[in-house]
Amino acid sequence: MAYSFAMDLDATDHRLLELLQDDASLSNQALAERAHTSPATALRRVRRLVDGGVIERRVALLSPERLGAGLTALVEITLDRQGAEHLDAFEARVADDAAVQQCYRVSPGPDFVLVVHAADMAGYHALVQRLFTQDANVRNVKAFFSVKRAKFDPRLPLPAPAR
Repeated sequence: MAYSFAMDLDATDHRLLELLQDDASLSNQALAERAHTSPATALRRVRRLVDGGVIERRVALLSPERLGAGLTALVEITLDRQGAEHLDAFEARVADDAAVQQCYRVSPGPDFVLVVHAADMAGYHALVQRLFTQDANVRNVKAFFSVKRAKFDPRLPLPAPAR
């Protein structure tokens, strides 16, 4: 989600964000202690970061290996017609599908890059039929299948704190 403004973040905000990126399940008391601030300050700051859209949501990261892995693919999609309404329609359709973990509109090259997860090749084939084959506007699909996940880190580097 894109926001039209950047929130000024100070050193305390940075400490809180770093800690939450490591472990969003920390209690407010533990978060405040590790951030070297009071629990009231930690709670107020985190609420401000949530309300300001800096923290979009808190989630649990699951281990695909411990859950039976499945199949992860990075998929390039090129549409036949690239008008704004066609791009928006395709984006909305894939964003609604649970198998699509990430969707990026990109340039140059293909129109979209998706990260998708399926239980197996049959599940991936069903996804292709559901999202790409039945859409007359999809011109090209190029898939890359993950054989090993060497790194996965959802952390974002933070800009320098405001003074």
